[in-house]
Amino acid sequence: MQADPGLIGPLQYSQGWMWAGIALLALALGWYCFVFLSTRQRRRPAPPARFTAPSDLPALKQAYLHRIDAVAAGAADGSLTYRESHQELSLLVRSFVRDVTGVDAPRMTLAELRGHPLPGIAEAVGRTYPGEFGPEPLPPLLESAEQARQAVWQWN
Repeated sequence: MQADPGLIGPLQYSQGWMWAGIALLALALGWYCFVFLSTRQRRRPAPPARFTAPSDLPALKQAYLHRIDAVAAGAADGSLTYRESHQELSLLVRSFVRDVTGVDAPRMTLAELRGHPLPGIAEAVGRTYPGEFGPEPLPPLLESAEQARQAVWQWN
């Protein structure tokens, strides 16, 4: 039997059209990638903070000695508890070290402070620990305040 000459099978497209479609898709995808990557802000590393030593160390020492005296006076008049006073003394000594050397001492543990060559600071902070974290009765505040004064006063 002879095939019906009225039916004609589907015409095949040229392979060029398929490759042109793939190229258009790749071009559109490339364009989106280019736009996305070119409009992102580039992260630049922040320059390291530059520390400048204080120009007037004696005045800084006097300011911290005055603040230590204020903490001792606050404990004496009852506006600060002894535990709060010990914590404040530790923070003052640590802040003094940060202001003088640039070492971030307020965020350091006692073991980290002992690892640094900071003269007398680890001992002064260590002597406030029983008052900060220890059980009652707390050690006398005057001894801790005197230790903090000596650490600040003897700084070179």
